[in-house]
Amino acid sequence: MKYRTVVMYMEIGCFVSCLSGWTLVCSTLPTEYWTFSEVGSIVLTTSNYYSNLWKDCISDTTGVSDCKDYPSMLALPAFLHACRALAVCAVITGFFGGVLTLVGMKCTKIGGSEVANARVTFAGGVTYLASGFCGMITYSWWGNRVVSEFLDPNFRAQKFELGAAVFIGWGGSILLIVGGSVLSYFSGKEGLRSTSQKRPRRPVSYATARTRRTYMLPANSSRVTLVPPLFYEGRDSRKSRATRGTRTTRTTKTTRTFSRDDFV
Repeated sequence: MKYRTVVMYMEIGCFVSCLSGWTLVCSTLPTEYWTFSEVGSIVLTTSNYYSNLWKDCISDTTGVSDCKDYPSMLALPAFLHACRALAVCAVITGFFGGVLTLVGMKCTKIGGSEVANARVTFAGGVTYLASGFCGMITYSWWGNRVVSEFLDPNFRAQKFELGAAVFIGWGGSILLIVGGSVLSYFSGKEGLRSTSQKRPRRPVSYATARTRRTYMLPANSSRVTLVPPLFYEGRDSRKSRATRGTRTTRTTKTTRTFSRDDFV
């Protein structure tokens, strides 16, 4: 199997992995189960509290549930604002990473040359990496906050546990990071080669003032010593030289005519 075929199947696998991870990350945003807590007040009645980045919800064993958005955006902690921004960035960068990868893959044949397609695929892989890291930071930060509050004995408010959305987000972020890393490595290896390997270095050349010709030095010569020319023939010197030649020719012809008349 040729190397190009292997790389093509590898790109397809990485694209599927990244696309699956991005879908998992997107599915966690509308999910309410980022955190949950179960409170039993009576034997037959149990209340469940759960929340996400946008709202708090409550339900009981009778099937009645109610959700309420956060009342004030400015009153929210900076931690929640940062998690919202990172989650949205993960979704946006993952979308553009999919577009770039789909255009630059070898199996689609949409772009131009092989090098140009490899560079586009490399850009898509880097964008997928950014999406994966944004998602990983979001879910890890949220999980660390929930766990630290749950294990803190001095925390008197209601304690929550990690919900299913956090674990789904971790899985999607890992798929994005792994797929983007492999995609960036192989496409960057092909598209970001140094130009010195393709274009050999031109040997040193110099031109003399007398002959106006260019001489190429041998490949093993590393040092050039330039000596000023003994005589430089400019335009004025050429004109004066041509004028002197014309005068000499006329004088010779005149002398020869007088000699012939004298002989006759």
